Amino acid sequence: MALDHDRPFIPLNIAILTVSDTRSLSEDKSGQILVDRLEKDGHILADRKILKDDIPNIVTQLNEWCDNPEIDVVISTGGTGLTGRDGTPEAFEQVYEKPIPGFGELFRMLSYQKIGSSTIQSRATAGVAKGTYLFAVPGSSGACKDAWDDILQTQLDNRHRPCNFVEIAPRLREHEK
Repeated sequence: MALDHDRPFIPLNIAILTVSDTRSLSEDKSGQILVDRLEKDGHILADRKILKDDIPNIVTQLNEWCDNPEIDVVISTGGTGLTGRDGTPEAFEQVYEKPIPGFGELFRMLSYQKIGSSTIQSRATAGVAKGTYLFAVPGSSGACKDAWDDILQTQLDNRHRPCNFVEIAPRLREHEK
């Protein structure tokens, strides 16, 4: 597993969604961590929003971004827990055409190494809709760092070998032809 530096880097347009009933943009530490990391790695922040944990509003926002050809990836933070207000996974599942179960599995495996069995409370999830990758990670700053540093950084880099999400992106909508 390495980067093939003979290939030119392809920056992606990434939207960041923070799901929170209490945070404002100035207090959104987790969302800012994702913004800082994606920009440091050469990607483009396409949009950023904070929404209350309300499934219909999250679904509407995800569909809006998936309908926008200028957005390649959506990463959300927050709302993935087990409490009554945590509805991000349910919203994402309403939008997915295809889930990516390995993302949540890998996230929890990596998280287990850091927080032990507490990772069982994470419902991190991912999928594809209308040619757009969708990733939902927990709202803690540590979870955002782990998701980006240990999974997304390489999978959203077309130079990563042996494979990555970028190189298959042009084929995500081939069933529509």
